[in-house]
Amino acid sequence: MDNVKIALFIADGTEETEAITTLDILRRARLDTDLISISDYLEVVTSHNVKITADKTYRDIDINDYDMIVLPGGLRGTANFKASEALAGWIRDFAAKGKGLAAICAAPSVFSGLGLLNGIDATANPGFQEVIANDGAILHADDKAVTCGNIITSQAMGTSVPFALEIVAMYSGREAADKLKADIVY
Repeated sequence: MDNVKIALFIADGTEETEAITTLDILRRARLDTDLISISDYLEVVTSHNVKITADKTYRDIDINDYDMIVLPGGLRGTANFKASEALAGWIRDFAAKGKGLAAICAAPSVFSGLGLLNGIDATANPGFQEVIANDGAILHADDKAVTCGNIITSQAMGTSVPFALEIVAMYSGREAADKLKADIVY
């Protein structure tokens, strides 16, 4: 798919490895990916007190320019995502339009809380699997990353690479994802 544009959101409390690993792999795959703060400021402090500077804030973007929303996890980061009315509206809009949605760790609970995983194959951090299942997800507890239609979910920091490779496969094809997987010696 040509001219794909991905919005990878971060917030205070985001799990940094999930965010940066995903960003790195998407950019290696030459998928145009912006790192976007859901706050009014560019710099966020992650779950393990790492400062990350976003490319833009959510106020600086036109969400209609994007083909996918990606949410890394982290307990506080996920809570900050859930608190954003703008993000909730954008996620609902993307779901209605069949645009890409991807979340890892605790963040799939953002989607399930909006009713978007009801009847959908999905996974999440083991501490959140019951949450998404109670919201109607068809739980794949042992899968590192699950793609169901336009939605990709994954479990935790240790599954960041397969999560990002699923996004690459969605937009660039499985062959491109497999080549990148070999290149990064995964």
